Amino acid sequence: MAKGTRGRDAGNGQFITVKEAERRKKTAIVERFDKDKNGRPKN
Repeated sequence: MAKGTRGRDAGNGQFITVKEAERRKKTAIVERFDKDKNGRPKN
């Protein structure tokens, strides 16, 4: 099963780019998630 990553702001939960989340380590996180066969998040 394929894995994907997405960035999320820790304060308000809004999605941001992974590059931006890696830059703002104190206020953002990079999540890993499973993809289904079409590439969409499984969870």
